[in-house]
Amino acid sequence: MSPQTAEVTSPKNVRHDWSDGEIRALHDLALTELLFRAQAVHRQHHAADEVQLCTLMSIKTGACPEDCAYCPQSARWNTELEVERLLDVDTVLDAARAARRAGSTRFCMGAAWRQVKDNTDFDSVLDMVRGVRDLGLEACCTLGMLTEEQAKKLADAGLTAYNHNLDTSEAFYGEVITTRTYDDRLRTLGAARKAGITLCSGGILGMGESIEDRIAMLLTLASLDPHPESVPINALVSVPGTPLADRPPLDTFELVRMIATTRLVLPTSVVRLSAGRTEMSDEAQALCFMAGANSIFAGDKLLTTPNPGEDRDRALLKRLGLRPMTQGPTEERLRRSGDAAQAEA
Repeated sequence: MSPQTAEVTSPKNVRHDWSDGEIRALHDLALTELLFRAQAVHRQHHAADEVQLCTLMSIKTGACPEDCAYCPQSARWNTELEVERLLDVDTVLDAARAARRAGSTRFCMGAAWRQVKDNTDFDSVLDMVRGVRDLGLEACCTLGMLTEEQAKKLADAGLTAYNHNLDTSEAFYGEVITTRTYDDRLRTLGAARKAGITLCSGGILGMGESIEDRIAMLLTLASLDPHPESVPINALVSVPGTPLADRPPLDTFELVRMIATTRLVLPTSVVRLSAGRTEMSDEAQALCFMAGANSIFAGDKLLTTPNPGEDRDRALLKRLGLRPMTQGPTEERLRRSGDAAQAEA
């Protein structure tokens, strides 16, 4: 299929049968045409002027046994990161309250674990989830690998979403991580989905992967049925001491192309402009919103890496005429689905 005849997603036909050639054809369109198509699809499924603010907090930091080449929390790399045990529930809920006051509608909790263990720490995380939900926020966790039983416990506690990024393509995955497999990632996503938890899964750009790897990652996400409700697109933050510390900065237009392509292939997903925003100009971020990104992480830190402060983000959104969402989109979508099911009954 040529770029000129590449077909965008119908608003009534979310596809799970994309080919890599079709996705590549969209990706390689003239940038102005790609942005036009992405914005058109975005408006079919999302409010054009709304951006969800999320807050991501590290609830247990460092000493992770994994060897993810990008991650400063790996115990294998000398990044001078201060290791912290699991925070207490009250500390986390105080942070969630502050996030709500600042306008966030989703509160994400990340623990540097390889996998969840059935112990008192997990019990505390369940209490955190309950507390965040009681505050009226969407609750998301990223805790490593999950069993179906653990996913069920998180669902029963009220967890909205589970984050488990694919990071890259299956072919390139072994160049970045060797301590778990791509299938491990997919099994964890499957466990969360089976428990009724929505999925948050995306990738990292700028790790040395090819465009083909980026397309293959999108193809995998698009093959999931339903699509992940949330798709973070991260630009690599090169942290001294990690194997990827010397990677060059990601080209802005490569990031914009991937966001626009993600919007076309995953039209109903919330596309989250995630890590790497401190290195982006306001103009670059504006292009990302135009391409279909409709969520950012607020606050001055993303787990352990820098993030623009709330004042800068609010000033940027005001300049662009964008407004923070007042209702978490996943919760609103689930509510509408429930209302529709009751109406049909």
